Amino acid sequence: MMRLVRIRVLLCCFLVILTMGPSFISAQEKTGNENQPALHFTTRYQTEISADAGRYHLRFSDVQWNPETTAVIVCDMWDSHHCVNAVRRVGQLAPRIDAFCKTLRQRGVTIIHAPSSCMETYASHPSRLRAKAVPAAKKFPADIATWCDQIPSEEKAAYPVDQSDGGEDDETLEHKLWAERLAAIGRNPRSPWKAQVARIAIDADKDYISDSGTEIWSILTNKDIEQVVLVGVHTNMCVLGRPFGLRRLSAAGKQVVLCRDLTDTMYNPDAWPFASHFTGTDLVVSHIEKFVCPTITSDQILGGQPLRFAKDNRPRLVMLVAEDEYETEHTLPPFAAKHLSKNFSVQILYGSETERHHIEGMSAVRSADAILVSVRRRALGAADMSLLQEFVASGKPVIGIRTASHAFSLRGKLAPDGKAVWDKFDAEVFGGNYSGHYGNNLKSTLSMQLTHDSDPILASTSPAVILPGGSLYKTAPLAPGANTLLLGKIESEEAEHPVAWTFVRGDGGRSFYTSLGHKDDFAQPEFEALLSAGIHWACGLPAPTLQETIAQNKRYANGKGKQR
Repeated sequence: MMRLVRIRVLLCCFLVILTMGPSFISAQEKTGNENQPALHFTTRYQTEISADAGRYHLRFSDVQWNPETTAVIVCDMWDSHHCVNAVRRVGQLAPRIDAFCKTLRQRGVTIIHAPSSCMETYASHPSRLRAKAVPAAKKFPADIATWCDQIPSEEKAAYPVDQSDGGEDDETLEHKLWAERLAAIGRNPRSPWKAQVARIAIDADKDYISDSGTEIWSILTNKDIEQVVLVGVHTNMCVLGRPFGLRRLSAAGKQVVLCRDLTDTMYNPDAWPFASHFTGTDLVVSHIEKFVCPTITSDQILGGQPLRFAKDNRPRLVMLVAEDEYETEHTLPPFAAKHLSKNFSVQILYGSETERHHIEGMSAVRSADAILVSVRRRALGAADMSLLQEFVASGKPVIGIRTASHAFSLRGKLAPDGKAVWDKFDAEVFGGNYSGHYGNNLKSTLSMQLTHDSDPILASTSPAVILPGGSLYKTAPLAPGANTLLLGKIESEEAEHPVAWTFVRGDGGRSFYTSLGHKDDFAQPEFEALLSAGIHWACGLPAPTLQETIAQNKRYANGKGKQR
């Protein structure tokens, strides 16, 4: 019987080699249709604003790839996992990955399925035999057969999440029940995978199956493949670190990209930076874009919208940061990391270092659910200003701090050629009336216009104790309908001026504005709580309390630096 099985396997190998025809005779020969149209991708990556700045511009590049020199590697989309939430998310990813592979396969792209440690299941599968039949490459990159924890470009970078606990995000009891179920069906609860998830089809006539770095490199070499798309899980572990993962392929000179909506992380929100699971994925993707390779999204092939997990209901908040007075390029990123990462997906866009009237990456506003403005006296390119005005007119939330009241006004001067201003931004978006400020040496005191119980923002904060670090802005009177929360007063003056307020615009959108935002303000948890509450209110979410803000500051500080 065993001899008969061996004979059948040998016959399968022989037939597979025959069906592959001349494509493996020479690495120089082409195998597909020369008339196949190019693949068009818009890649996203990040570049450091300046040396050692620690801040990055979001950038995009349009590329065209030959389908015949392109491959997709499906990484570790297993049929089971020790984390039941990971299994659920794989279930959501699988149909989209299947459609992605099917469409690209039809266009001549090579599909390589890489369910690690599952090769025994596919021992006689034509796609596995096809991979094994590929002649070994004449030359291999260093360490292509081994796991990769880091490449040189990452050496100075702080890894963005603590995954030292393995990243499981299951509820304790459910995780226990899941492990018991796996054991009951004969699966090892710690490594229950046996195959790739069935929902992703493997084309027995065209695809390859391998989990070997050398085999996959030989496939790429033999088919003259220079461009590779990685999909699958988990971004922070296998997708980055496998011998066929992003690090190894990038270091070896391949044009590799991650499809950022067709992946998931192993990240536990109870670990630093105490963000939502989905923010954890965003942070790892951002790390990849800065230090490893660009990313794309599946809608560029399939149309529609990028995949979002069913439980990922975070509003997408885009921060526009372009001012030279108050250092919000330094204060807003840690504020967002500590106090917005549970409930929001945050993207920060910075003003150009070389062109004053330009904010890099403004196209991100198109997919934003809310924006926060910390900009001072900038014009924008006409198309970018139009994009901003369309965003506001759509009735979406707008939050402003400090210089946002004069963000797009040039004090009556004309905008440079090709640029546009929005002099009425303060009045139209915030219901404000900025007319200057008191001297920087004049200290102000704050008082609440309303009682704690009468407003949801005030109910969760204690802003009257804030000691403003900057001058008091002259903002009175506000537009009818503006709801003043906080007033400021200079000791030598009788007039009081609104310092924080809410406003429902004519388009129905919610706006929150505060003239606070000096770097010294961010050092006070009361201000952090106020700003956090204003952002949450504008987006229709319940606000964290001052006590929760203080606790999160301590938790974040104690956990930082332990992720490596």
